[in-house]
Amino acid sequence: MAGFKTHITASSLMGIGYGGAAFFMYDVPWPACLLAGGLCGVSGMLPDIDSDSGTPLRESMAFAAAVVPMMMLHRFQQWGLSNEMMVLAGAGVYLLVRFGGAALLRKYTVHRGMFHSLPAALVFGEIVYLLASGDEMARLYKAGGVVLGYVTHLLLDELYSIEWRHGRLRLKKSFGTAMKIFGRGWWSNVSVYAKLALLAAVILWEPPLPKAPEQLADPAAIQQTAERLIDRIIQR
Repeated sequence: MAGFKTHITASSLMGIGYGGAAFFMYDVPWPACLLAGGLCGVSGMLPDIDSDSGTPLRESMAFAAAVVPMMMLHRFQQWGLSNEMMVLAGAGVYLLVRFGGAALLRKYTVHRGMFHSLPAALVFGEIVYLLASGDEMARLYKAGGVVLGYVTHLLLDELYSIEWRHGRLRLKKSFGTAMKIFGRGWWSNVSVYAKLALLAAVILWEPPLPKAPEQLADPAAIQQTAERLIDRIIQR
């Protein structure tokens, strides 16, 4: 199978193309292009977060812990949270993703299980769609970047499962274990498809998001609130 550097390089190149094409061909705002391209690049690590090496898990959780709270700002505003509560909620999300998510993945996942599958790619795409802000097309664009990076990883693993030996193509035992729809264990199949269906239901029935930029919380105010809270903690 392809190594970590190969995966992250391939997905990053795909992210550059994904963001660049949207910017130059469809006039998508450059911040959205950078975010979608970055998500595509990082998603090249996601199928291997159950790897025994620990590098994809560590890097993915660190990135997710930093980005997810910021992507949830519009959700916090929609829920009517004050600036102080947004800071605390963001810190809680960071800790939950950084440490809680990593611990659960280490305990309950098996390498080359259903994380290496097409429905898992859709699950992560649905998660990003729910976290993303903007109109429907903007959210689909960002979610599409995650799915593209994820599938790039799966495709590379399948390509690396084909080798040329003694003048003929041979398939390794790992062939077919990446871009699969169903795994071997019944519970892993039930788990991933249940998540896929649950997230799809949430997407269909979620309330509309605020659209006007002036409705969103002021980032400067949130930063000032965070600085005040940190100062209070240091003084104590």
